[in-house]
Amino acid sequence: MILDTDLTGRTVLVLGAAHAARRALRRYAHAAASVRTLTAPGQVAAADLTGIDLVAAVADGDPGWAPVLDGLRSRFLVVTEPAAAPGGQIILIGGGPGIEDLLTLAARKALREADVVLYDRLGPCENLAELTHGAELVDVGKRPGHHAVPQRDIEALMVDHARAGKTVVRLKGGDPYVFGRGREEVAAAVAAGIPVSVVPGVTSAVSVPAAADIPVTHREVSHLFTVVSGHAPLTEAEHEHLAGLGGTIVVLMGMGTLHQLLAGLRRAGLAPGTPVAVVERGYRLDQATTYSTVGEAASRGTLARCTNPAVVVIGEVVRLGRDCPAGIAAGVEALTGAVA
Repeated sequence: MILDTDLTGRTVLVLGAAHAARRALRRYAHAAASVRTLTAPGQVAAADLTGIDLVAAVADGDPGWAPVLDGLRSRFLVVTEPAAAPGGQIILIGGGPGIEDLLTLAARKALREADVVLYDRLGPCENLAELTHGAELVDVGKRPGHHAVPQRDIEALMVDHARAGKTVVRLKGGDPYVFGRGREEVAAAVAAGIPVSVVPGVTSAVSVPAAADIPVTHREVSHLFTVVSGHAPLTEAEHEHLAGLGGTIVVLMGMGTLHQLLAGLRRAGLAPGTPVAVVERGYRLDQATTYSTVGEAASRGTLARCTNPAVVVIGEVVRLGRDCPAGIAAGVEALTGAVA
């Protein structure tokens, strides 16, 4: 499609079988063009072509279009459009930490091909109409403690749209397979006999700490990191395992259980001076990072006002943060030596 040309008010004739041409039709309509369609080569000879500014030929595999297009090229600008996918399919996309710039090339390609997008607030959803060129957008609206559309209903919507022959994109925040219930949605598609694929995303477990200049690993400071879901409190055994591993602990969506986690880690022997950072709304204009220590946060509630979406980082790497206060950052040279 000619995306850098203003098509407002222009008349575009789209040629191709209805199913194959559906994506081109949607894109030209979204570009504010006046769209006409012809679905078979034999229709062209009898059609009124007055006022046509552009002919978009969809490669639908019918050899009858070749001589027709040869005749049209002497009168009109003719461009070739790829055909839409021949049958229904589901594509799970990891949208990264929530901004459009961190979508992968594969994710952008899938969004351009989508007929329907099921999305929620953690994915990059502010500019979806432009990214998809007018696909149907369905907000499935998951929020902490409130799922306006239950998970099973989301899966049913995906399957129903795909059975209708549409390309369905399920846009998720982060990566679909990191606390994203992505495997459940793949299983629903497989059970329904729907082709399904997964486009990995930039997980917020690594990218959001990086937004605050906090590495999850750093030579001579931490050679491992553990990613924990904060949706439910951990057991005492889990606290002991985490505290005993060392390295960096990264907690996703954990503000509701953070006090229990920090208290449990202290009971399990984690030093109360271990630094903690909460990075809220990573990569947004209102991104904020709050620093504390395990002991201070557990006893004084320093981090109590922080809210999701947020990523919690616990460990010595926090001392390397760009805006880390002097009290937390003290001793960083001793920790990192020449690499600090």
